[in-house]
Amino acid sequence: MLRLHWPALVVVLAGCRGAHADAGGADAGQAPALSAETPAAASADGTGSPGEDAEAKTALSITGAPVVDLHGDAHPRPPVADGAPRLASIAMATDVRRRPDPKSPRVGILRAGAVVEMVPEVAGTSGCGDGWRKIKPFGFVCVGAEATVDLDHPIVRASTRRPDVTQKLPYMYGVVTRGGPAYARIPTAADLAQHEPNLQKHIAKWTHDKESGATYGLELWLKWKNESAPPALEALENKVTDKDIPWFLAGGKTVPNLSGLIKSESAVKIDEVARKNGVAFVDSFLYDGRRYNVSTDLRVLPADRFRPIRGSDFHGYEIGKDIDFPFALVRRKDAKTWTFDGKKKLTEAGELAWRSAVPLTGKQKFFDGKLHYETKDGFWVDDQHAGRVDPAKKMPGWGKNGEKWIDINITKQVLVAYEGEKAVYATLISSGEAGLDDPEKTKSTKRGIFRIHTKYLTTTMDSDVVGEEFELRDVPYVQYFEEGYALHGAYWHDGFGQPKSHGCVNLAPEDARRLFWWTEPQVPPGWHGVAKSLTGTVVFVHP
Repeated sequence: MLRLHWPALVVVLAGCRGAHADAGGADAGQAPALSAETPAAASADGTGSPGEDAEAKTALSITGAPVVDLHGDAHPRPPVADGAPRLASIAMATDVRRRPDPKSPRVGILRAGAVVEMVPEVAGTSGCGDGWRKIKPFGFVCVGAEATVDLDHPIVRASTRRPDVTQKLPYMYGVVTRGGPAYARIPTAADLAQHEPNLQKHIAKWTHDKESGATYGLELWLKWKNESAPPALEALENKVTDKDIPWFLAGGKTVPNLSGLIKSESAVKIDEVARKNGVAFVDSFLYDGRRYNVSTDLRVLPADRFRPIRGSDFHGYEIGKDIDFPFALVRRKDAKTWTFDGKKKLTEAGELAWRSAVPLTGKQKFFDGKLHYETKDGFWVDDQHAGRVDPAKKMPGWGKNGEKWIDINITKQVLVAYEGEKAVYATLISSGEAGLDDPEKTKSTKRGIFRIHTKYLTTTMDSDVVGEEFELRDVPYVQYFEEGYALHGAYWHDGFGQPKSHGCVNLAPEDARRLFWWTEPQVPPGWHGVAKSLTGTVVFVHP
């Protein structure tokens, strides 16, 4: 069973789909928050006053340059001005409510370390002893266990690394190759002997592992570092310790308890990670020759138990700039071009680059029972290796009305993004691995016409299906369009162009980043997630 997690919200998925189940608390027994059915923010369903509706509509629409455009250029929003009244998140998910009431619909979340502008006056105390604050651009946050007005709070200070929207992945990522402990502080030699008794055997395997060991991907742990680092084996031999140990770990300190896993002041080992787990990190450092990474929830994990993740370098094409209709996207590695001698005989002419965009003439023919497309340079390519991309034959009403919308062709594994009647972007996807089978019974993607209703910069997926157990934290750029079905970035594979998912629509990380900031509802500055029913970008999924 595959699940997507969020505090007070657990999405249980058969495949990448399913029903929302509330974990309890103030919302228990109500319709689940942040779902297509919940009127999560102002919309045509009358969730707020006219003034509230207008406020939310403006906040969740794109005005001016998007945070990331379809060319991949980032336009980060400026931080809150110094001197402005501010509020900070001190939880992995701080609820933003529609009104100052714990029973009000949840319209978004903040993540630990996020700082947003607020109205300083208390807006009410219903279910919130320290008082609700109205935040900008809209919504209310309860000051207390999840949020603070003290910007020197240890969790706020320790969580200053925000998701990086300027690069294809918002954090550093690693997938566990050798399971092991997660620590609350930098372990001493005695701690290592207790909690990693087979450490020397582990280090020996790591040293000789050419695929994901000591010599692989060091630069990926240095994503935000200004200085270079010695090779891993050299650092280990010389017992190198970095000068910039995170302040909250220096001198034997214990991390702020953002994870909630620290049960006592003397806690050292607080968790375990298992093979195939994916984890996102916000910092990395050397201590006594060994590299440790700090996860987004402030756990300390030995880097030698992870394969650092580069993420696919693939991304799609801007239509009208990079390529024009008609064209084909090459979705298999062994694609070839062919010549035709006029007697139904094909001769191999060359190879086509995997996932390239190939201009076509528009002509197509069957050879040996296979459909082939003619390329503009006079060759032919078959439709088993490349999918032809054309503009919509019949423009739907939402396109005629000028709305943005996304067209997903399951057979071709192609996504095309439209602005009204104009196609602007095309890329390859990985939909459910069961293809066009019944999504209620298999790992296939649900077909139909939907609207994006909930978005997270990152969230967690896992599965407890026997033989398929895994946990993938901080899956990037998640956009729900129907129940648990979502568009999202996949940092763990590079098979885009082939069905591969449990039912969601997998995107290359860079495509996920670009499309996330192109669609609506927009995620407001400083927020980590948002929801708005009925008016999000249309997603049309078809065979």
